[in-house]
Amino acid sequence: MAVTQPDVTVVIGAYEAMPYLVECLASVEAQTLDPARIEVVAVDDGSKDGTGEYLEEFAARAPMPVTVIRQENSGGPSGPRNVGLGKAAGRYVFFLDADDRLGPEALERMVAMADKAGTDVVLGKVEGVNRNAPKSMFNKTLERTDVYSSNIKFTLSAQKLFRRALLERHGMRFDESLWTGEDALFTLEAYLRADGISVVADHTCYYLVGRDDGKHVTKSGSYTLRFDSARALMGLIERMVPAGPKRDVLMVRPFTVTLLPQFGPVFLRDSEEVRRTKMELAKPLMDAHWNEGVAQRIKVQERLRLHLVAMQRPDLLKDVLEFVKAKREPDPVLKKQNTRLYLAYPHFRDRKAGVPDRVYLAEAREAKGYPGWRKGPAETFLRRAKRKVRRTLRRALPSRGSRPGGATAA
Repeated sequence: MAVTQPDVTVVIGAYEAMPYLVECLASVEAQTLDPARIEVVAVDDGSKDGTGEYLEEFAARAPMPVTVIRQENSGGPSGPRNVGLGKAAGRYVFFLDADDRLGPEALERMVAMADKAGTDVVLGKVEGVNRNAPKSMFNKTLERTDVYSSNIKFTLSAQKLFRRALLERHGMRFDESLWTGEDALFTLEAYLRADGISVVADHTCYYLVGRDDGKHVTKSGSYTLRFDSARALMGLIERMVPAGPKRDVLMVRPFTVTLLPQFGPVFLRDSEEVRRTKMELAKPLMDAHWNEGVAQRIKVQERLRLHLVAMQRPDLLKDVLEFVKAKREPDPVLKKQNTRLYLAYPHFRDRKAGVPDRVYLAEAREAKGYPGWRKGPAETFLRRAKRKVRRTLRRALPSRGSRPGGATAA
């Protein structure tokens, strides 16, 4: 008798996951998708708190097939996920963290969306439990989108539905040399290679749970690991996307989400040695990837901080951070018949500091919040041109039924 291929393999990497694992597995068992269409591959990564034993108990009673693999601790989430992916048989794969849980109907809705739209990746709405969750990309359900025309680049966690054929066709696995940000690298590559991406925004598919025992991976680790993550992500973007506006759009993510926090309030508390090391680690990244195309896409304060990192001026950066810490607001300076707005953060037009005026120039999306600013003729023309480009790109997206094997190649 032939064995029917499951629709989805739920891969769970678990390390010291009790008691959170109990609700995690209960959420899998409660899925409305037929249990015969689900398989679970759970990898206990050397736990000593009963995680492995509980997984085996669940496997013995679960309504769907469950494979439990117990191994020595690998030191990070990549190893267990790769082991689970290697055992997966489903048409789709979903990576579920052992301290999180699925929403009701999550797998049924995401699989249905992928099948209907013919897309390779599906994002399900995420809700935070005792922690923040990404929101901007879940304003609207989208049958088909891409990484350039939506905000999905700002959620690069691995908790998505991936078409397994896409992963196998490109030999995709999590980078086990990275101790943080490995999921961002994997997910962005999948976005770039995917024949379409869907967003399920009208139903909570995933609960992101904040642990209170300090064991959550993203809360631990040396600051140097963040630079490793930024370097890897910027390198992937450089390899897969030609220089130009599309690359700049994607570079905003590693600059603002991964790199910039290292030069935020924590920088004021860092020792001189740590500040010096951070500047040294940032320099090759700024030299290689920071440009006007990236800079103009972010807010003035963020742009100024990164510009000062690129200048290797921690002294000026500290002035800006102290200004922000004191909750002071920059004076708005209107020029060119009120069509140009500069935000006078520290060292604006300070010849000795040598920061160009353009660093303080607010783009329209930020400037529109200030009284007196108005769009200039060039700004209005540019906005119309951008809308036209976006419409052209949308029309050029592959139709639902087409499967050319990937929108972007390495």
